[in-house]
Amino acid sequence: MLLQALTSPSLISTGESFQSKQEAIRYLVDQLGDAGKLTNKEDFFQAVLDREKLSPTGFEGGLAIPHGKSASVKEAAFAIATLKAPLTDWESIDPNNKVQLVILLAIPESEAGSTHLSLLSEFVTRLSKESYKNGLLQAKTNTELFERLDKTEDVQAQAAEKKLDKTVLAITACPAGIAHTYMAAEALIKAGKEMGVDVFVEKQGANGIEDRHTTKLLKKADAIIYANDVAVKEEERFAHLPKVKTSVAAPLRNAKGLLQEALDKAEKNPKKEYSPDQGSASADEETGEKPFKSEIKDSILTGISYIIPVIVAGGMTLAAAVLISQAFGLQDVYAEEGSWLWLLRQLGGGLLGQLMIPILAAYMAYSIADKPALGPGFAAGVAANLIGSGFLGGMLGGFLAGFFLKYLKKKVQPKGTFAGFISFWVYPVVGTLVVGSIMLFVVGEPLALLNQGLINWLDSLSGANAILLGAILGAMVSFDLGGPVNKAAYTFCIGAMASGNIVPYAAFASVKMVSAFSVTGATIIGKKYFTKQEQEIGKQTWLLGLAGITEGAIPFMINDPLRVIPSLIAGSAVTGAIVAYFNIGLNVPGAGIFSLALVQGQPIFIAASIWLGAALLGALISMVLLIATRKSKLKKDGSSVQTQDAA
Repeated sequence: MLLQALTSPSLISTGESFQSKQEAIRYLVDQLGDAGKLTNKEDFFQAVLDREKLSPTGFEGGLAIPHGKSASVKEAAFAIATLKAPLTDWESIDPNNKVQLVILLAIPESEAGSTHLSLLSEFVTRLSKESYKNGLLQAKTNTELFERLDKTEDVQAQAAEKKLDKTVLAITACPAGIAHTYMAAEALIKAGKEMGVDVFVEKQGANGIEDRHTTKLLKKADAIIYANDVAVKEEERFAHLPKVKTSVAAPLRNAKGLLQEALDKAEKNPKKEYSPDQGSASADEETGEKPFKSEIKDSILTGISYIIPVIVAGGMTLAAAVLISQAFGLQDVYAEEGSWLWLLRQLGGGLLGQLMIPILAAYMAYSIADKPALGPGFAAGVAANLIGSGFLGGMLGGFLAGFFLKYLKKKVQPKGTFAGFISFWVYPVVGTLVVGSIMLFVVGEPLALLNQGLINWLDSLSGANAILLGAILGAMVSFDLGGPVNKAAYTFCIGAMASGNIVPYAAFASVKMVSAFSVTGATIIGKKYFTKQEQEIGKQTWLLGLAGITEGAIPFMINDPLRVIPSLIAGSAVTGAIVAYFNIGLNVPGAGIFSLALVQGQPIFIAASIWLGAALLGALISMVLLIATRKSKLKKDGSSVQTQDAA
């Protein structure tokens, strides 16, 4: 990508002075507006500020890349400023980052999933190389910086100075497909250069497969590293290589260690001969097959990552139909078969009732056995719906389809003349017949009984038992703020809802506001105990909490987990217990304040008051604990918040 095509010397400034992040952003927005790239400066400025509230745009090494996607952007462009004095108030992945180089990306809404990701990944790739970044920072004039944008000869020269004749491939993939996917890739490439190893990374992110490994590389490579939290696409391409499998975050912590592990495996178990028609041959345990426990976990996380958009879309569509009927007194239209409101209701209900479980089963199977398992996985999900086994049946069907197809691929490999027939007929047809028959005729009745037993158990919970269930769910939600434990609670609540019990999800939705509200409260009321960066983060997290997003509190958890996690768990457990005790229910998957008008179990005003009041009470408890534990920490360390700010 030629960066110069998206900017000009007039959009580049060197040696500027700004007092704050907002001032720097405002300056660059004005530059873009004056250059005719915007139709409305204020709209775009607000779009950039809205994006700043979601997550840090500062990175490390003095770099910040704010960006905004807006209809007021005429064409994709970017503006750059280098700073005389670094800015220290810019929220960054590295808390100690002092921003000296600011690159503002302006992206039209229509190019949010294409140009945006391409440009962002290009900048992250180039700027991870110190020589390139320093070249931009040391430019004395705007013209000089402009000319250096596409000069990467020094990087190529460094890459040629390798010490080892080794080539390692890598795949990076995270659930969101943006930040960690690219950051892990750059960490591996950078470590490879330091070790004298050629490293080539294929990113499987939100923009599809980028930098796909070529046949030449597949033949040349000595080993491959999988750094992924979701299923890898077309994994069969690498069946001949020794493998290292890890999480997408691991290269950020120990990229050199992973590369050394890959080289050691290549030394002990040299690669096999690459064959273009090797199909989906699976590697044995010696070459790094994923442990069974990890395979189960990744399968569940992959399935959940694919159903979340369906759940949100279906839940919000159904919620819209309910709110319209209640707000305008259209209950009769809502109930009339064939009416516009009835059709809207059926659309949302269909996404939840008909598609959710088949999609879950299909992509769980896909995680285990790749594309050949999709057909049998969908069939298993449809069978789960037919036998009334609900969410439990969908999960079991996903495992059955995945592991059966994995076994089938080992025993019947697509080779020679019949390779296409085996891949596109034998796998999906045999898999569907076998897995579908097992679901319908073998495990169908026991699963349905188990599912009904779960429904009956949930329905029977009251008093102390309901309090305990709500408290456990609340603690799980805030234990890791969107991580595996949080996802486990989410899975249970969605499964309970699919089985007819709507209380667990109401507790889940209420608890999701607690962490964000408590962080905001703590940084306002106990302001003197928190750093300026924490105060800025705190100002924004309550908005995320209104939308049911827990991740806003992650910076606090990372900085002081031993104090923050128990503080958040305590308030969250109280919130979950209160909602469950009063039997408040929610039959529409949503999140945050948007669920307020849809809660059930009591008259609407009482139910809404209990549901929101429980969240506020839990947030109050967590807030008090956050302040008290931080105060205790500062006293114990003999430091002050000013010392922290200076650190």
